Amino acid sequence: MFDPKVFILLTPVLLLALTVHEFSHGLVAYLLGDPTPKLAKRLTLNPIKHLDVFGTLTLFITQAIGWAKPVPINPNYFKNPWKDMALVSLAGPLSNILLAFLFGFLFHLFYGLNLNYTSFAVSQPLALMCFLGIKINLGLAIFNLLPIPPLDGSKILVKFLPKTWRFNYLRLELFGFIFILILALTGVLGRVIYPILNLATNLVLGLTNVF
Repeated sequence: MFDPKVFILLTPVLLLALTVHEFSHGLVAYLLGDPTPKLAKRLTLNPIKHLDVFGTLTLFITQAIGWAKPVPINPNYFKNPWKDMALVSLAGPLSNILLAFLFGFLFHLFYGLNLNYTSFAVSQPLALMCFLGIKINLGLAIFNLLPIPPLDGSKILVKFLPKTWRFNYLRLELFGFIFILILALTGVLGRVIYPILNLATNLVLGLTNVF
């Protein structure tokens, strides 16, 4: 059932998660010598530059599975293309994991406070927004780390594959989203992601409980 309160709280953390994810890809690529993200005007935290409508809607509905417009990367600029591409790919999920920990600290902070504005208690919705921020960011990281082309996990894994396998493996990208769609529609994707997401959420909440 659609809950407008959840929609209001979910929207900013969702936009932040997707934007930081793609910005991190572009920033690391730029730092490794690739000017393409900057030339494409993707080194920005403006969410409009990064959002994919369908990927954003999917993330909103599932709170675990989603994507933004990929930042254009040209590996020809890298000194070590396979290694550097793996670092660029890792940057997105890693940024979401770091954001999840930030939201974890803020969750415990707001949960333990009794903030009020006139007669309206603001601590509870702020704590809920932070909890949603943990779930969204961890879900996005877990989904993108799956070793299915064209997800980030595939570009990390390919660095460790025998050189004779690498290009054939990346060619699966042509069918990757169809495969992901089949996994999602059959429920397999959810059965893989949600148990990991629940475990990771509890881990972040435990490690950030310092207040």
